[in-house]
Amino acid sequence: MGNHSHNQTCVTDDSFKYNLYGAVYSVVFVLGLITNCASLFVFCFRINMRSETTIFMTNLAFSDLLFVFTLPFKIFYNFNRHWPFGDPLCRISGTAFLTNIYGSMLFLTCISVDRFLAIVYPFRSRTIRTRRNSALVCAGVWILVLSGGISASLFSTTNTTNNSTTCFEGFSKSIWKTYLSKITIFIEVVGFVIPLMLNLTCSSLVLRTLRKPATLSQIGTNKEKVLKMIVVHVAIFMVCFVPYNSVLFLYALVRSQAIANCSLERFARTLYPITLCIATLNCCFDPFIYYFTSESFQKSFYITPHLKTGSFFKTETPLTKFALPAAQEDMSHQAITNGADLMSESNF
Repeated sequence: MGNHSHNQTCVTDDSFKYNLYGAVYSVVFVLGLITNCASLFVFCFRINMRSETTIFMTNLAFSDLLFVFTLPFKIFYNFNRHWPFGDPLCRISGTAFLTNIYGSMLFLTCISVDRFLAIVYPFRSRTIRTRRNSALVCAGVWILVLSGGISASLFSTTNTTNNSTTCFEGFSKSIWKTYLSKITIFIEVVGFVIPLMLNLTCSSLVLRTLRKPATLSQIGTNKEKVLKMIVVHVAIFMVCFVPYNSVLFLYALVRSQAIANCSLERFARTLYPITLCIATLNCCFDPFIYYFTSESFQKSFYITPHLKTGSFFKTETPLTKFALPAAQEDMSHQAITNGADLMSESNF
């Protein structure tokens, strides 16, 4: 595996990343600004009935938009290779990036768990799946991602060399060894590994529930909607987040010299910018997912002002229908409504 002296003389050239970042960030800024502003407008002004999933989606769109607002500064920096905006704004842009990446994964996980509860345990979960609890969970997610983002950005100070100022790069090996490697491991476990396991587990349990003959006869055509939202949801993780976080782990190992191998360092430095760009595209994908997989989101674009969005929730087929005695019908109304709301609000 080579040694430290070999690692110190390893010549790597990842300068291609500047033009790549500048080009991708430009596309993400335009698409992300338009689509996420439209999404927040729909969630805030066109959907009158606030369900648990709507709360998660609103926070996800807000997280995406915060990141998009910092992109003009990043675009200027990468095309000019100079950061003239000062150290505080450098820290803010770094925090916004980490908040978006890991906030997106956590909010998508919240939606996945909410879907799991509504489909697999529609009646038992009716006391858990409330708007108040959803708001508390979102507050917890924001505290968690902001804490991790701010901790990492403490080291994103600007450095000036040869009349050029860098931002959020060029950390020394000692910082990687003592601080950044530990922060990276914490972020990877809490922000990626645990959410990925939860998403895969919830999706597999939902699929197992759909395979039951009794459930299939009760769900009917909604089975296709559930399958579609699971496929799209898992695809986001596999395409946007798995490559980036896998390479990030290797990148942290070579930068902290836990692995001193020149070939691996070149490999990590080459793939890291590419996977990072793919990860940032998630804020462009999310609004399209809202539209193409949520019937209520689609209808909100053309409903008339005097109609309430809640009426659409009532007309959609619930995820689960159980033949209950009349005495229990009213007690289970809320649980069935939750299942219906989930399908109309979050069909992924």
